[in-house]
Amino acid sequence: MQKKDISRELSGTLEEQEVCLLLDCATKRPLCYRNRAVFLLSYLKGIPVRTIALFLSKPRSTLYNWTSIYRRRGCDVLLVPRRSANRKSQNKALVDVVFSIIHCPPTSYGINRTNWRQKDIQDVLRKQGLLIGRSCIAKIIKDAGYHYRKAKRVLTSTDPDYRSKLQQITEILANLGPKEKFFSIDEFGPFAVKMQGGRTLVKRGHTTTVPQYQKSKGSLIITAALELATNQVTHFYSGAKNTQEMIRLVHVLLRKYRNEETIYLSWDAGSWHVSKVLYDHVEKINMTKRSGPHVKLVPLPASAQFLNVIESVFSGMARAIIHNSDYASVDKCMEAVDLHFAERNRYFRRHPKRAGDKIWGKERVVPQFRESNNCKDPRYQGR
Repeated sequence: MQKKDISRELSGTLEEQEVCLLLDCATKRPLCYRNRAVFLLSYLKGIPVRTIALFLSKPRSTLYNWTSIYRRRGCDVLLVPRRSANRKSQNKALVDVVFSIIHCPPTSYGINRTNWRQKDIQDVLRKQGLLIGRSCIAKIIKDAGYHYRKAKRVLTSTDPDYRSKLQQITEILANLGPKEKFFSIDEFGPFAVKMQGGRTLVKRGHTTTVPQYQKSKGSLIITAALELATNQVTHFYSGAKNTQEMIRLVHVLLRKYRNEETIYLSWDAGSWHVSKVLYDHVEKINMTKRSGPHVKLVPLPASAQFLNVIESVFSGMARAIIHNSDYASVDKCMEAVDLHFAERNRYFRRHPKRAGDKIWGKERVVPQFRESNNCKDPRYQGR
């Protein structure tokens, strides 16, 4: 039967344009919409709903629902995929709330478990007045790049003072003055200078190989501080991870930022970061110096590497100049690292707005302090 014949038969019920839409849908669209178009054409030609239901293998309740939608809103609505204009899983405020829950131990909310379940997260949200389905929670977690098998190691901080420490850092950053600087500090390495694997452009059918056993040309440890307001990295090379290197970094920052009033130093809970010798030395600096900035230590909660913003920068550096590399010597590797940070600092001096992976194409997230950020690359095993 031709379109003209069907249009003539349904002329008192449908416009010719609507008939064309239904016929196109019945022949070209996915099955769920083909069924709707076939049902509507059959129903308007007077075929009983019972007969159509048997032919389409659909329950009559579904067909009656389609009939109701057609009568109230027309055939266009029946054939258009339903899309929510405001998806909960893309609501940034809701995402931050979900991750503020996940980053705390379940015991903080009176749940006798060591890791989170979607049901538990949903219950906590409901108590806060937020109604959200488990599928939406799963999508939020998946979109952020998390996996439940990593929950104990990556997502959950075991620090009983997690909430108070996080609130302290957030308040400092929210009220950071023009003469104050906040630094995210950590070390990268030690890593061996040798042929490294990584993603590279190769001809189809060709496989790049890396020897399993290699003689290392040496190793490096990079100690660095990322200033969050200006996105500038200060770095040097260390022989070990210890308190003396942290004291050295404090003095480097005091010299470089001598015109500031206060510098905040934030790092993870490594033993050399929280040693009594380091705290006593910082206290002595603040008591004896006559000029220069006041030093304040703001440690991150224990097991909360996901909050250490410099991890994002280290991940970007590793993918840019460490992965797929084969430097001839340690000095050549150091030259590449120095050039990488120099170019990065130069860019962010010219463009104060943070660019993250848009400019570098490597960093996992935009380098900023947000509880929902996962700054540490889960594939990085250099610590």
